[in-house]
Formats: sequence, C-alpha cells, structure tokens
Amino acid sequence: MKKIFSLMILCISIFTLAQQVKVPFTGHRSFDIMKGYSGTGTPHYYLDIKTNGDVHFGYIQVNQADGKETTEEINAGKYAPNKVMKVVFKEYDETFLVKFDKDKIYLTDERGNILHLDGCCSSSESIDQETCKCESELYK
Repeated sequence: MKKIFSLMILCISIFTLAQQVKVPFTGHRSFDIMKGYSGTGTPHYYLDIKTNGDVHFGYIQVNQADGKETTEEINAGKYAPNKVMKVVFKEYDETFLVKFDKDKIYLTDERGNILHLDGCCSSSESIDQETCKCESELYK
C-alpha cells in the first residue's frame, strides 16, 4: 500500500511540474501602446501574470468630465513565449492582438508581426514620423 501511495505522489508531482510554465515575470505591469487623445480620458492598461501562467489584461479609465471610473479585466489564456494573445474588452467593444516579453509589449497582427500605426506615436513623434512602432515598456 505504501508503494502505491508513493507512486501516486510521484506521478502527481511529475504531472504538476510538467504543467508549470516559464513566465517572464509574475505580477502587475502597466503599459501604454496607443497614445491618448483628449475627450473621455485615456485608459490605463495593465497585464497581470499569475504564478500558474494565466495572463489577465485590464484597464482603468476615469472620465475627465464627470470623474466616473470604468474598469474591466479579462483572462486572455496561458502565457507562451512569442504567443499572440487576443484581448477582448466588452465594455468598449475593443479587441487587439499583443505579444510581450519581460520588458515590452507589442501590438501585432494575427501572425505576430508588430504593427506600425500613426496612433502609436506621441504628438512630438508624429511631427517627424507618419507611423510608429506599436510598442510600450512594461512599467512596475
């Protein structure tokens, strides 16, 4: 009976280790890929990687006119290196594709190619460039 119990514990341990994902970090990071425009207020986006590899994306937006705060968070799935993750926010009917590493997050197409758009430029950058690489640092 002890041998069977020991074998079961060993199998569970091996299965648990096989399920673990090597994530670039755990915890909360903020980012700003698309530069803000005047109006209702710029959403503050973040991602949160859990220890089990689940990746949650969310935002907090405060309406500048009335101070109303809107938040949303979704689970975009498990982390995998170079995986393109689809982020769908229902509140504002917003969908985007991203991939990220330890330091940066990128807005991509379905194949993982980093996008270059005019909305990814700050006002000072847009003077010199028509489009900018859609990327952001991940801030603690």
